[in-house]
Order: sequence, then C-alpha cells, then structure tokens
Amino acid sequence: MNALSALGEGIARVTRAPLILAGVWTLTFLVTLPLALGLRGMIADHLGSSLSADQAAAGVNLEWMQEFREQASGLGVTLRPTVVGAGAVLDNFSAFLDNTSRPVVIVGAAVAYMMFWLFLAGGIIDRYARDRATGAHGFFSACGVFFFRFLRLSALQWLVYMFLFRRLLEWLLDGLYPRMIHDVSVERTAFFARATMYLVFGVVFAACNLIFDYAKVRAVVEDRQSMLGAIAAAVGFIRRNYASAVGLFVVDSLAFAAVVAVYILAAPGVGGAGISMWMAFFAGQLYVAARLWVKLVFWASETALFQSRLAHAGYVARPLPAWPDSPTAEAIRTLG
Repeated sequence: MNALSALGEGIARVTRAPLILAGVWTLTFLVTLPLALGLRGMIADHLGSSLSADQAAAGVNLEWMQEFREQASGLGVTLRPTVVGAGAVLDNFSAFLDNTSRPVVIVGAAVAYMMFWLFLAGGIIDRYARDRATGAHGFFSACGVFFFRFLRLSALQWLVYMFLFRRLLEWLLDGLYPRMIHDVSVERTAFFARATMYLVFGVVFAACNLIFDYAKVRAVVEDRQSMLGAIAAAVGFIRRNYASAVGLFVVDSLAFAAVVAVYILAAPGVGGAGISMWMAFFAGQLYVAARLWVKLVFWASETALFQSRLAHAGYVARPLPAWPDSPTAEAIRTLG
C-alpha cells in the first residue's frame, strides 16, 4: 500500500465511523463554549446599552475594542480584530511559531482539551485499526487502557517539544539568524533567511510529530506497554518505509493546509448582528469540523499503512473486551 492508497483507506475508515467525528466536534464545542460565554458576559457588562454597543454590533469598533482591552484581564485581553474569521487562524499560527504566551484561562482550557484528546486517542485508533464497530464498552475500554500509556508518551513528547521551542527555535532565531544577516542590507534577503529558520524548525517539528504518531499506532495495534519501545518501533518502521510514511504525512499535511486555505479565503468578515453573525458562526464550526476530520484521517491512514506493511487490515493484538453476560446466562452456560 502506497501513500495515496493509505490515504484513501484512512478516509474510508473515518467515513465508516461517523460517530467519532461527531463526538470530537461536540467535545471541542463544549470545551470552548464556557470561554465564549465568559467573554460575551464581559463584553455585555462593559457595553451595556450605550451607543458603543450599537456600533460594536454593526461591525468592528477599534476604538472601543482598545478601551475594553486596556481595562480587561484574563480572557478579556484576547479580544482583538484578529479573533474574527480567518484572522484567528493566522493569529494562532503566528503565536505558535513565536511561542507567544496566552492567558492562564486559555492555557487551562487547552490543557483540559488535550487531556480529553489523550483519553480518546486510544479508543479512536483502536476503532480505526479494527475497522468495525466495537460498541461503547469496547471503545471506552481501549480509551482507559491506553490513557496512562499515552500519558507517559506525552511526558516524553513534552520534553522533546520543550527542547525544540526553548533550545532549537531560540538558537535558530536568536543565534544563527543574527549571524546570517549581520552584513545583509537587503530586507528581502533577511526575510528569506528568517523564513528558512522557520522552515528548518518546521521540518524537525514535523519529524517528531510523525514519530509520535506512529508510536501511538504501534502501541495500540500491537498492545505495547513500553512507550520507549513504541517510539523505537516507530522510528524503525519509518526508516524501513521512509517513502510511504513521509509521503503519507506530506499528503495529510497538504489536506490540512487546504482546509486552512479554503477557510482563510472563504471565511466571512466582520458583520453586524443577525444573520451575518450566525453565518460567521456556522462557517467557523464547519472549519473546526473539517480540521478535526483531517486529524482523524491522519490517524486512520497511518494505521492503515502500518497494518498493510506489518500486519493486516483489522488486526489488533489486544482482544476486544465483551460486555459481561448476566449471572443467569452464565449459570445456564455453566450447567450446560
């Protein structure tokens, strides 16, 4: 199975399990809803029934927004024009690359969201690996089994990412980059030099993501308990199947980039209250669902590729737990 075949199989597996996409979208919505309601309450308290309220409802009021941010704290400082439409995507991307800090409440919600994903990851990959219905009992049983294993894997992942952001990125931007442009007088050359630094960091970051993804896949499919062993096995699989593994990752990444690009081009701008506001809301939720779909395709296609090389479709080493029979049924079976 090559990269494109694995992608097609991954899409098919995600399509055959629509409840997973619906579940993770609902989870995302519920995690972000309290933040949205909290910010809404802060805005309503600040505006009241003033003339600024009517102007804010009709579009962006930059003067009021600046005034609001100056007196706000916590969640309120996140309110700026870049949170609307496509600006939010670019703002998040810029904050990620520059390692910009966020308010504690945002960080707390993000950590809680990642913990939910960490819990669900084992059940999701297990469901895609088996490619058949496992029921709520089988799904959440896999979630529980792999949660603590993935928690250990995430600790290793966190250490790696800390090194990348605190050491590698700082060395590239604050160490190597100034030396590269020391005698440069053309702004365009300096721009391309900085873009190269981000590109190098992005390649290293993507390689680490690829390894940790396949570590999760191998841990679930082969029922591995050692996460160090899963990482070593992932590296071995990628090394032996370099073209297909990297090709699939690139294709999946291009799908993600396409979703982001379409949203940036088609996202509604700032409008007034009423139907334009709801159009912007539904467009944003459609974008969230598309991003989640791509993330699930990542896992499903990587699982399909691994099974096609070292196992077979539907193979999972861990037996699927069955819901226990009633005491009466067990007694009848014993007597028989």
